[in-house]
Amino acid sequence: MRIASIRSHAAAIPYKVPRVTAHEPMRGVSVVLVEVVTDAGVTGVGQIHGAPLKEICEWVARLGEIVIGMNPLEHIAVWEKLFALTCPRPGGFLAQDGLPSPLPRAARPQITAAIGGIDLALWDIKGKVAGLPVFRLLGGENRPVPAYATGGYYRDDGEPDGMAEEVASFVAKGYRAVKIKDGGGTLAEDIERARLAREAIGRDTLLLLDCTAAYDLETAIAFSRAVERYEPFWFEEPLRWYFQPADFRCLAAATSIPLAHCERDLHRFTVRDFIVSGGVRYVQFDSTRHAGFTESLRIAALAEQHGVRISPHQVPELHAHLCAAFPGASFGVESNGVPDPLWSGMYKRRAQLRDGYVHLDETPGFGIEIDWDFIKRHAA
Repeated sequence: MRIASIRSHAAAIPYKVPRVTAHEPMRGVSVVLVEVVTDAGVTGVGQIHGAPLKEICEWVARLGEIVIGMNPLEHIAVWEKLFALTCPRPGGFLAQDGLPSPLPRAARPQITAAIGGIDLALWDIKGKVAGLPVFRLLGGENRPVPAYATGGYYRDDGEPDGMAEEVASFVAKGYRAVKIKDGGGTLAEDIERARLAREAIGRDTLLLLDCTAAYDLETAIAFSRAVERYEPFWFEEPLRWYFQPADFRCLAAATSIPLAHCERDLHRFTVRDFIVSGGVRYVQFDSTRHAGFTESLRIAALAEQHGVRISPHQVPELHAHLCAAFPGASFGVESNGVPDPLWSGMYKRRAQLRDGYVHLDETPGFGIEIDWDFIKRHAA
């Protein structure tokens, strides 16, 4: 069996009300779906959540040409061949081996996203060829995977964001853990936001705080100490984007709240440094943003060895397979408490999310079926 073709499909839908974090407004939701078609008639589908969509689709096409003819079951060989293109090699700048010159450094987020989409599609193919869901390929059991609900975004139109009422509604839906966005105001306002969330959800529900890399080290320490009384389960992306593992270690030593991080990392090597430094207790690496399921497996194995838990960022219908394969080293998956319009409409079949859990089934591969008519209607 060989890879016969690879194609991408981008779709996007604007939000009626933008979802705003401490860092930026999100005006809508988008996805790039990657189809890998084999000469045996088996097709796998991967997802990419990144931007710009046009640039990512161009990279999928360019990288896809390179792996045409390879065995889709040899996912490591495919991954290594594509990732190696991001580095110099003997004669590489002259393209003497028939491969592209080393790929541009500035495009690495889009390149690793494209690799990830292709890689996820290969895992979907592996499951379909074996007649098994991905979590079975990895030795996992079919058990409900915990999910937490993300919400409590800000608004940029001056209207009240309704955070407390919204997270209370998540608890009413059966979620046992909820996450709010914080870090967008003064320190006093950020602390009050945590208090209001805890009051809304009660003491029996886990409270996760996501500050979207808002703070310097001194402010993060002050915030964490002030909100410890509200018993947050974790403090996510506490430090500004340029802070490194040593800074996270300092923050971890100053607070009792576990730190969560790594959804924006491109590969396992930076995640490794956060894990082994001891500063991060929850790893949120996202297969659909960077480098795919193969890289997530490597990260999960490393996390397990260091007593760190994985909690992949978004796309619960895919990432639940990873958590099912690492039951002793996973907290669960993230879901949107208020489902976005793209996620709600793009599937004909997917794992079911109910009562705060993802319920996998025995459908081969990732267990998803795309509504391609819906994707065409919302093509970007």
